[in-house]
Amino acid sequence: MDAARWTSWLVLTVLALAVVNAVWVLAVRWWYRLRTTPPEQLKTRCQDGWELTVHVRRAAHRRFEEPVLLCHGLAANRCTFDFEPPYSLAHALTDAGFDCFSVEWRGIGHSRRSPPGLHWPDVTVDDLVTQDAPALIALALAQTGARRAFWVGHSLGGLVGYATAQGPEGKRLAGLLALGSPVFFPPDPLIRRLIYVGARAAWPRGFRNEWLSRTLAPFLGYVTLPLSDVIINPKHIPPTTQRKVYANMMASMSRNVLRQFQDWIDHDAFRSFDGSVDWRAGLSRLTLPVMVMGGSVDRLAPPKNLRAQYELVGSPDKKLHIFGCERGDKMDYGHGDLLFGTGAPLEIQPEVRGWLEARATPLATRIRDEAQGESVTTQAAAPEPAAS
Repeated sequence: MDAARWTSWLVLTVLALAVVNAVWVLAVRWWYRLRTTPPEQLKTRCQDGWELTVHVRRAAHRRFEEPVLLCHGLAANRCTFDFEPPYSLAHALTDAGFDCFSVEWRGIGHSRRSPPGLHWPDVTVDDLVTQDAPALIALALAQTGARRAFWVGHSLGGLVGYATAQGPEGKRLAGLLALGSPVFFPPDPLIRRLIYVGARAAWPRGFRNEWLSRTLAPFLGYVTLPLSDVIINPKHIPPTTQRKVYANMMASMSRNVLRQFQDWIDHDAFRSFDGSVDWRAGLSRLTLPVMVMGGSVDRLAPPKNLRAQYELVGSPDKKLHIFGCERGDKMDYGHGDLLFGTGAPLEIQPEVRGWLEARATPLATRIRDEAQGESVTTQAAAPEPAAS
């Protein structure tokens, strides 16, 4: 076979495999789609012009003034929190009486498209803090008429919350719950190597791993992927749930976000992209209520580092909760099974709900206070009777 025919044969083979893979991925997305009522989709525009999509679930009987922002982590999307019950914190909290706003960061899912002049591979964590967070908080407050919002973040979502709370938006947050968020980065050679490989694989357009995850999703539960224990405790997540998670939740990673993680790991830091803002040091200045939560076998946010994080937080109202067999939980928790483990609906969701309820403003109280305020204003403005 001459070179020209060989090249033609190779090109046709690659094209055929690409078509087969595309059909396979589309079939996987349909077969493993989430079978729940779709949330309401709202749009909000950041100051730099990037339009974000927010997925909203409203309480059938709203009990609390503050909405809850549910913020996903690296390589994930809004399905982190808005999944099928019982593995859906959005559903659990709306049942409790909270309006929930599930975030998708710029470049992710329905917030993928960038405006002219901006490019997704250039996105940094700083952009999520200074651009996305203010727009998302403003949307949630405008939609609910609330004065403040709760921030619940998993992994990177919690880190963005920590950084946001240190800036001007902090006064609009009623509390922050960080779930598996590694403010201190473990000296784990494997994790360091994975971040290095990811940062290089992301050149030049980012690391779009959702295609790979959807390709492999139907095989999970039958085989265990190498290194999967870094992300989850596979024994804790039912195979059917694993397949749905990989088919729906995985998302791409920006090149610069991966570079920023690489910097944090190399220098044991939690700081802005240019290094000028030390977000870790800023934790000592926080005053809002903070809940630090994590898993006993989480390699990305191990218990030792979570305890150090808790000690550093300056808030007078703070709490640390590490889930695992040592404290009587069903199983030792990793990183992803904090949300999708079989024990999560029974052990983790009630703790999140209870912490929020204890610090939320009952809607009846807000209405009564406003009514009393109007009454006082009316009395003060009433003219005195004329002298006879």
